[in-house]
Amino acid sequence: MNRKTLVLSAVLGLLTPVLAACGGSSSGGNSGDAIVVGTTDRFTASSDIPAPLDPAYAYDVGTWNVLRQTVQTLMTQTRGEGEPEPEAAESCGFTDTGDERYACKLRKGLKFASGDPVTAADVKFSIDRARSIKAESEVYALLSTIDTVETQGDDEVIFHLKNADATFPYKLSTPVAGILNPKDYDKGKLRDGFKVDGSGPYTMQAEVRNDEMVKATFTKNPTYKGLLAPKNDKVVLESFKDSAAMSTALGKGDIDVMTRQMSPEQIRTLQDDTKGDVNLVEMPGLEIRYLAFNTNAPTVRDKAVRQAMAQIIDRGQLVSQVYGTQAEPLYSLVPATITGHSNSFFNKYGDPSVAKARTLLAKANITSPVKLTLHYTTDHYGSATAKEFEVLKKQLNDSGLFDVTLQGTPWAQFSPAQRHGAYDAYGMGWFPDFPDADNYLAPFLDRDNFLNSPYYNADISEKLIPQSRREADRLTASKALTDIQDHVADDVPVLPLWQGKQYVATRDNITGSEYAMNSSSTLQLWELGRGVGN
Repeated sequence: MNRKTLVLSAVLGLLTPVLAACGGSSSGGNSGDAIVVGTTDRFTASSDIPAPLDPAYAYDVGTWNVLRQTVQTLMTQTRGEGEPEPEAAESCGFTDTGDERYACKLRKGLKFASGDPVTAADVKFSIDRARSIKAESEVYALLSTIDTVETQGDDEVIFHLKNADATFPYKLSTPVAGILNPKDYDKGKLRDGFKVDGSGPYTMQAEVRNDEMVKATFTKNPTYKGLLAPKNDKVVLESFKDSAAMSTALGKGDIDVMTRQMSPEQIRTLQDDTKGDVNLVEMPGLEIRYLAFNTNAPTVRDKAVRQAMAQIIDRGQLVSQVYGTQAEPLYSLVPATITGHSNSFFNKYGDPSVAKARTLLAKANITSPVKLTLHYTTDHYGSATAKEFEVLKKQLNDSGLFDVTLQGTPWAQFSPAQRHGAYDAYGMGWFPDFPDADNYLAPFLDRDNFLNSPYYNADISEKLIPQSRREADRLTASKALTDIQDHVADDVPVLPLWQGKQYVATRDNITGSEYAMNSSSTLQLWELGRGVGN
């Protein structure tokens, strides 16, 4: 029978599963066959990206989903939600009143999968390595508040911070803070290719064709010690060229689970199916989509051009025509479900208005139509991206104020070109590193931002971001966070479009599907088991 599993957000940081029908039950830990999970994420090594799975470089949802299965961190968020809890650590916490000294004590008997002991020196090595390599992905910026890392004996690590950072425990749960064995990773050089070694719940073996990892086999790590309790012995993550190929594999029984990125049409079909043996899981998502701008580029250097685009774009129409009920309009970088959210773009621009946009351009003495190319990736965010950009193009061109053309590029070429400033205006998505407003603002707006954007606002970087991080109570930080969002709405270095729900489809004999992916799009393969189908 067809079942729909709905996971609703009861309160921030908590997910309450509500199951619409019964299903098989079994931990699946000794089920024998590997559970096969499909994804449209692509894993490519190239001259531009030679080390896609090195924790000091990796900074996208796909590569992080590989690393979270294999590389252990001091902290973790159980099932991806709530406050971070000790994982490789036995205990962690701030030890001073100013929240600038953070100490962790390691669990006893920790070992890498190789059998080597995990020590405090390995933690220091790993953190210092990421900070010193400073990979162009800018992932090291997550560790930017660290001043020095100190060890005391083999089992205690102390982080001395430059200033107070209430989000620091979350940052220690991200793969860039993963614990590595110095025998496997050079201190000053990224590790090329697709090998990953750590002390996490699984070991990983990559199947590579033409410099692309097409399958990753995760085998339960017998030496693992931590919070997670894998409900299976083996999981295979298989990469597909598109959602249609992934769906075909699920229908044929070649895979057991279908994850991101399903097309809107596939999701609607599964929702309407009442006779199949596929279980669809719908859950709140913290994924956002947005347009970003190279604010030094001649076509968009004047913020009046960016403001005019913000004034014209009709998010409601965009969502309705492309994603339907699977997404919601977004008027800030911070999703509506995150503490500190403000509808800053709606507050400034209100409903879409061509007349107001025309006035903005006229006051800046900008001749219309403004010629502009919108760039997007053809294969990273799903097949609906092309349609989304067609709608954006039509909205802007129908205003008579813009002459927009579109250019789609595969992610392997799109990503390095974007970082090197090749695009004036382009579409991107963001899956948070952790569910806090800071992670929707600082990565875009701070000095070492991951977009490599030239945009800089001293009030944001030097005052408001540090001020917000001083507040352990994130509600208390809302004033500073709102001020940041208001700056973004005025300057428009990025233009938020929508936030989306998330979906996982599983065959009827797979258990744990409601926890297979958390709201940040993190795959939690350890939650999957094989039970008895209906």
